[in-house]
Amino acid sequence: MTYLKASIGVVVIGRNEGERLKRCLRTLLCHIDGRRIVYVDSGSEDESVAYARSLGIHLVQLDKRIPFSAGRARNEGFKLLESKINSLEYIQFIDGDCQLSQGWLSSAAKFLDENEQYAVVAGRRKEEYPNNSVFNLLCDIEWNIPAGETETCGGDFMIRKSAFQQIKGFNPSVIAGEEPEMCYRLRQFNWKIFRLDKLMAKHDANICCFSQWWRRTVRTGHAYAQGVSLHFLEKESFCLKQSLSCWIWAFFVPTFTVIVSIVFNVYFLCLALLYFFLFMKIYIKSYNRTNNYRSTMVYSFFTVIAKWPQLFGQMLFIKRKMYGSRYAIIEYS
Repeated sequence: MTYLKASIGVVVIGRNEGERLKRCLRTLLCHIDGRRIVYVDSGSEDESVAYARSLGIHLVQLDKRIPFSAGRARNEGFKLLESKINSLEYIQFIDGDCQLSQGWLSSAAKFLDENEQYAVVAGRRKEEYPNNSVFNLLCDIEWNIPAGETETCGGDFMIRKSAFQQIKGFNPSVIAGEEPEMCYRLRQFNWKIFRLDKLMAKHDANICCFSQWWRRTVRTGHAYAQGVSLHFLEKESFCLKQSLSCWIWAFFVPTFTVIVSIVFNVYFLCLALLYFFLFMKIYIKSYNRTNNYRSTMVYSFFTVIAKWPQLFGQMLFIKRKMYGSRYAIIEYS
């Protein structure tokens, strides 16, 4: 059976991606007809829109008067794709800083054809330049999750149109972590998510400095807080464990350690050794992702210190809820 048929469409989202978007779109055109591709732009100030238009693919430019979010962009892309392809069954979402791998579309569609209980299928997202910076390496390790049934996916995945419609797509108000939130709602309808042991896409994070990593990690914390806010009273307590972990390790443990050291005895500063045990726990759990002790040490170290920007992200969410959208973090870029 040939799977590269009119039942598949592709939605690409981006904002000021520059050369990365050009590589993304050129690669896609090697795999699928341009009439089945939609590019959704969120206020780019570079030549992204002009380049996409020059390729003859479908284009959506989001209204700047409405706050941007990746979820909103993907929803708009889906709407246009649905109007253009009558026989649409599967949608491949991909970010503009990624390049889809040869053969992925056919493998993903074949899996969904043969496994009707699965709504989403994803594959291995590999960082294109992991050696350019320690932060790129962290992304590469993060992407390397085990194959098999899973609870969530990242920004690149294929989904059934019927499942996407059933949950009414992404929640456009979710500023970060929109894919886990979407997958959570899918699972409430008894849909399943699967990760194939196959290269799906190459990703160019281009994270060169600590400030970029910090901002990305703040967004993760914001996602935890918003996830709890949306689904806290539900059975699974979505994101509650991750949210509490940030508060415990970035606020309660250091605060308690300092207070008891001042009030009782300076030797209570030894409680800081708890972070070493946290480091070792993460190291042991994540070694199989890298099979390299140096890479695992780097990953474990940054996972520990990530608790602070993640806590800051949660505080930003609380502030935003209290005082309105003028305190919102930048949606995505």
